[in-house]
Amino acid sequence: MRVLGVDPGLTRCGVGVLDSRPGRRAELVDVLVVRTPVDAPLAERLLALSVELEAAVERYRPDAVAVERVFSRHDVSTVMGTAQASGVALLAAARAGVPVGMHTPSEVKAAVTGSGRAGKEQVTTMVTRILGLAERPRPADAADALALALCHLWRGGAPVPAAAAGGPTAAQRAWAAAEAAARRPTRQGAALPPGVGPAL
Repeated sequence: MRVLGVDPGLTRCGVGVLDSRPGRRAELVDVLVVRTPVDAPLAERLLALSVELEAAVERYRPDAVAVERVFSRHDVSTVMGTAQASGVALLAAARAGVPVGMHTPSEVKAAVTGSGRAGKEQVTTMVTRILGLAERPRPADAADALALALCHLWRGGAPVPAAAAGGPTAAQRAWAAAEAAARRPTRQGAALPPGVGPAL
């Protein structure tokens, strides 16, 4: 089983890909951090993140995508950016028909360290040990993405790929229907361009 973990963020978005191995072990496939410039317009940042995440899903073809479940914090601006990045990750998975697992930060920490209150350094240390890495994943977003993938491998179950299920998933069907609707003629008889839906 292959899991692509996403630690959502607008400035830095961690992406970690792991393959499961017998005996509750995992093997690193790749880890990277997608960055967007803080001074760019929000729409452009989300688009850039979307392009990179969809490319990662296409490149690594995971059996599941694991995304951190966003919780409210006192810093509203930070949680908003995280939530928006999380939505982009969910959309990338849905477009590819890949099942998604969402895990809370405490659940991820408990899975890799044994404590739901572990700090970032402790998480990084345990991810390094579990995967047998020569160097610690940096920045912390990279380690967190790998921790999410580990958590899903150990606690998320084994989803059935769309092909094995005998056809497109519900997410794939919904996406195809949305694209078909966007291409239908408008009331004035003009077809909408690809990827553009009717005004709400």
